[in-house]
Amino acid sequence: MARYIGPKSRIARKFGEAIFGPDKVLAKKNYPPGQHGQGRRKKTSEYGIQLREKQKAKYTYGVLEKQFRNLYEKAQRTKGVTGEVLLQLLESRLDNLVYRLGFAPTRSGARQLVSHKHITVDGKVVNIASCHIRPGQVIAVREKDKSMEVIHASLNGFNHSKYPWIEWNASILSGTYLHVPEREDIPENIKEQLIVELYSK
Repeated sequence: MARYIGPKSRIARKFGEAIFGPDKVLAKKNYPPGQHGQGRRKKTSEYGIQLREKQKAKYTYGVLEKQFRNLYEKAQRTKGVTGEVLLQLLESRLDNLVYRLGFAPTRSGARQLVSHKHITVDGKVVNIASCHIRPGQVIAVREKDKSMEVIHASLNGFNHSKYPWIEWNASILSGTYLHVPEREDIPENIKEQLIVELYSK
């Protein structure tokens, strides 16, 4: 599958943000990658700024161009502010919610848990990372996988209260998707209006 598998620090340096989580390389080299990373940069055009924001959103959520375009078109057809609805659709993906529940330290790790059939939705195993989760549905670790060290290591010290749209149940390692998050609750530093302007051209 055409998913980016190169060095994540390079992408984080490109955007100047730790979009994949804490990054030691970014802390040491807080300038863009490449031969001229520390040199003088040309002023970015309006289109370039909008494209950069779309790319940042795609890398953050681990979504390919076709998937991202489909989500944008779905957001356009949905009642509400298109940019906010787009982020809400991204937040409602199964891999993202597995990440938000703390089962994995990164979204790519969460995607792997899903694809390897370690995650259930309403008691049924689901191995499609892009699966859209609806409010009221319960996401949990499959019964026979609840002793996995990688999951317990990720959950150790994880603060579930920072995501008010998810209800955590520690006794059975599950979380209920209570409602679609409001824009102000979504912590990602993404200027969604720039993405809407890009696709509107």
